[in-house]
Amino acid sequence: MLLVKELQPNSPVPEITLEVTSKEEPRKYANDKGSGTVCNCAGKDEAGQEVRVTLWNEQCSQVEEGDTLKIGNGWCSEFRGQIQISAGKKGTLEVMKK
Repeated sequence: MLLVKELQPNSPVPEITLEVTSKEEPRKYANDKGSGTVCNCAGKDEAGQEVRVTLWNEQCSQVEEGDTLKIGNGWCSEFRGQIQISAGKKGTLEVMKK
């Protein structure tokens, strides 16, 4: 199980568990690859370190502040100098309600 301090941009995230500490409002997007809904939240690991988590489409309504997320086969990227993770296209996002 990875910790936030072990995350590297542009690399896979085999498995990480995070507690959602805050969640932004979902917003619509549209680009040449399609359209949908995206929102960001912050999640902290068992060591208390936080990372930005990007949620896509139906994930936006599944996750609430205080939930615990388990991301498997996800992806770590860097956006505007900040590391962020998501389940990506091939990964899984499991929500364990508080």
